[in-house]
Amino acid sequence: MRIPFVKKTLAMTALAAVAPLALAQQAPATSSVQLYGIVDVAYRHTNNEGANADGSLSQMIGGGMSQSRWGININEELGGGLKAIANLENRFNADSGTPTTPYFQQSWVGLQGGFGRVTLGRQYNMLFDLVTSTYASFPYSPYMEAYKPELGMAMGARANNAIKYLAEVGDFRGALQYSFDEGNTVDKLGANVNPAGAIRTAGGYLRYASGGVAAGVGYLNTRLPGGTDVDAWTLGGSYRTGPWYLALGYGLNKRQDAYGFNTAGVVDSSIMGAYWSGSSNGGFLPGAAANPANPASVLNLRDHADKRQMYKVGVGYQATSQINIGVHYFHARQSGSASGAYSGKADFLVSVLDYALSKRTDAYFAVDHTRVNGGAGMALDSNGARNRTGITVGMRHRF
Repeated sequence: MRIPFVKKTLAMTALAAVAPLALAQQAPATSSVQLYGIVDVAYRHTNNEGANADGSLSQMIGGGMSQSRWGININEELGGGLKAIANLENRFNADSGTPTTPYFQQSWVGLQGGFGRVTLGRQYNMLFDLVTSTYASFPYSPYMEAYKPELGMAMGARANNAIKYLAEVGDFRGALQYSFDEGNTVDKLGANVNPAGAIRTAGGYLRYASGGVAAGVGYLNTRLPGGTDVDAWTLGGSYRTGPWYLALGYGLNKRQDAYGFNTAGVVDSSIMGAYWSGSSNGGFLPGAAANPANPASVLNLRDHADKRQMYKVGVGYQATSQINIGVHYFHARQSGSASGAYSGKADFLVSVLDYALSKRTDAYFAVDHTRVNGGAGMALDSNGARNRTGITVGMRHRF
């Protein structure tokens, strides 16, 4: 009497094992999960930056032309022209194998259809989207990872807790963005300090592209944890004809609220310093460091610059099917320092020779130079250097 029961149980078990396979076979053929990535390692040498006897710094870096990454793109057809989409992307240092922070530089989910596209999560902001898609520094790579002055104007390039809407009509594309600060603000006593989750953004862009011409304008308002507002604008375009590529652009960051002489002001000034400084983005100092525990240093906040503008022009030429040559120049102006110590100008120049070994693998050689001048505080970093030259040689594979 038990044999039929055993047979029934085995049959049900086999059916349970096969059912998911059958359902998977019935899924729309257009649904997909795609793994992609870039592995980029380079040698970089700079002067006026390191602890060597001659002031130089030589190092292997895990991203010369591009930051190394791996990611997953997900598409699922839902019927009626509606599609579910999602993306997870982790950045890492290929020279050491260590991940960046946060672990996922992008993590969003959304819907796409005739109405456009809506995405929710951590994603690129309006400034980054417009510049990299419309007037990027290089036609084969939106910017050079080891030397990217334009990204110093992009207010961090990404936003947490963000909602984005994108629509296209003919040759025009428009997008809107809003990200929540989730109530994490910084009061004068330093309570509720959580800068990573306490930045609110709102903005949008309009872009036109047809044939070899592309142009656009974008705006982003950023509210920092201590209450400081920053308005950022960008405007530019590019033109492609035959082997030639020309790009022009302008960017503006304007801090609207003066830093208070308290912990909130110190937090906001630190975030702005991170956006505007750093050798990898070709940045320079906006002001002296401040420590809320040191009243004298907090007074340094009144001398911080509150406005930065940048103009960019670049040209690219594809000499052969394998060789790309590009030169890009940036000019920045900084103002608003009470004493004038941090008001001045900066010039950036980068030239890259890229050689395609295959469709997915290339090698590159780049030379860059940065120079600042103006007030006594104008410097590339805390060591006081006012000029720097870098050489980068690397190899990149995309999959």
